[in-house]
Amino acid sequence: MTTLPYEETTAERRDELELGQFIPLHYHFNMLADIGRTGAFEDAIDLAVPEGGRVVELGGGTGVLSFFAAQKAARVWCVERNPELADVSRRLLRENGADAVEVVQADAAEWLPPEPVDVVVCEMLHVGLLREKQIQVLSAFARGYLERHGGPLPRFLPEATVQAIQPVEQDYDFHGYRAAIPLFQDPHAEQPRTFELGDPSVYHSFLYESELDERISWEGVLPIAQAGRLNALRVITKNLLAIVPAEGRSVDWLMNYLVVPLAEPIAVQPGDAVSVGIDYRAGAPLASFAPVVERAGTA
Repeated sequence: MTTLPYEETTAERRDELELGQFIPLHYHFNMLADIGRTGAFEDAIDLAVPEGGRVVELGGGTGVLSFFAAQKAARVWCVERNPELADVSRRLLRENGADAVEVVQADAAEWLPPEPVDVVVCEMLHVGLLREKQIQVLSAFARGYLERHGGPLPRFLPEATVQAIQPVEQDYDFHGYRAAIPLFQDPHAEQPRTFELGDPSVYHSFLYESELDERISWEGVLPIAQAGRLNALRVITKNLLAIVPAEGRSVDWLMNYLVVPLAEPIAVQPGDAVSVGIDYRAGAPLASFAPVVERAGTA
C-alpha cells in the first residue's frame, strides 16, 4: 500500500493523523492513571447507571469506562473506531471479567444501539472542546437515537461543560530561548511560570441533553486585577460528569489548562480591562482558537 506524504493526504486523514482522533495506545496509560479523570468518571457512572440498566460508551478506548458501567448494568456497548484499540479493549474487558460489555468496532458518529438505553458515556473531550469530536458525535447520536427509538433521550455523561478564560502573564523563556507556544498545565499543580492578572470569566457553557451548536462564539471584557504584561489567555474547561440535584452537588472533572500566547502583549494595571472576541468551532484544530484581544479601558 502506498502512503501519501502528509501534505498530500486528505483533510480528513490529516485530522486522524494528529492526536485527538486516533490516539495511540501508549497514550492511554496517562488517561488511565489520571485520578482526576478516571476516578471522577467512576464516581459519576456509579451514580448514573441503574441496576440492570443499558449503557453505551462512545469512543471506548481501552474500555475502562465501560468496565465501570458493567458493575451495575446488564448490558454495555463499548463503541471504538480504532481497530487496534477495539481489539485491546476486548482483551482487557475479558481479562477483567466484564462479560456484560460488547465491544463494537464502528464509528461512534454513525453507530446506534439495537434497543433503548439508560445512559450514554462519551469522553471525546479536549480542553476548549477543540480537536476531539464530542459535539459532533453526540449530536449525531441524539438525532439517530430519536429517529430509531423515539424519546426521551438517555442520560449523557458528562451532563454539562463550562468553559472560562483567564488573563495571564506567561514566562516563555527557556534557558534564554524564547518560545511563545501553546502549552498545557496540570490544574492541581503550582504554576510558577504563570502570573494571574485577573479572575477567570465564563465564555461558554451548555447541557449535553440540549441541542448542541458546534460554533463557540463570545465577546466580553476581562477585568485586570494585577499589574503585568498580558501575553496569554488560559483556557479552563470543567466537565460536570454527573449532576446530583438532591444533594446540591456534581461530580466534576477539571481538564488540563490550555495557555495560548497572544500575538501582541499588552501592558496592564489594576483596574484596566481588555475586550476579548472568541469564535471557533468545536472539534476544530488547536490553531483555530485565536482570540482577538484589545485594550478596553484604563484605570
